[in-house]
Amino acid sequence: MTAPARILLADDHALVRRGVRLILDAEPDLTVVAEAADGAEAIERARELGDGVDLAILDIAMPRQTGLQAARELSRVRPGLRTLMLTMYDNEQYFFEALKAGASGYVPKSVADRDLVEACRAALRDEPFIYPGAESALIRTYLDRIRSGDRLPARPITEREEEILKLVAEGHSSKEIAQLLVISVKTVERHRANLLQKLGLRDRLELTRYAIRVGLIEP
Repeated sequence: MTAPARILLADDHALVRRGVRLILDAEPDLTVVAEAADGAEAIERARELGDGVDLAILDIAMPRQTGLQAARELSRVRPGLRTLMLTMYDNEQYFFEALKAGASGYVPKSVADRDLVEACRAALRDEPFIYPGAESALIRTYLDRIRSGDRLPARPITEREEEILKLVAEGHSSKEIAQLLVISVKTVERHRANLLQKLGLRDRLELTRYAIRVGLIEP
């Protein structure tokens, strides 16, 4: 028999991890070998496991680093590791962001019991996964954009700005953010000012609302 594919599961809710693990471990060809509670821990565990993990399943909204941020980093440090996003949010922006981050696609938690196993198998075959309910809507949106000459959704902010936005929205001070990201307080303040200007926002409260709206943090 072929050995089951080894999975790293990252979600900040222990109950969700337990439920997902039950779904995956019930399959003969899949097994969860490690868990993480946020994006930063997921990267650490992937580094520790090296070739001992085949697929990372990452929740999008997690503390410290989101699943999308973790997926981008993993595509750089572990290019052979497949990734799949798990999310409470169901919108086209996440699908395209997931693909740009190197993931095979994403599965809403609401249909995880039905679609997650097939999504894992597709990712392990290096195939993109679009859960059935989203396929026609995504294709229609894509074709509409092409016909009207529009490009696919662009990221309005840089990866570093996204990191800082998330930490600001989580309530960290500029000094704490500087320590976490190993940069100067002055650099943090500059990025924060750029964020306010780019997004047309006025203060921390509006930054936090924006971070919730785009799924960087949960309300």
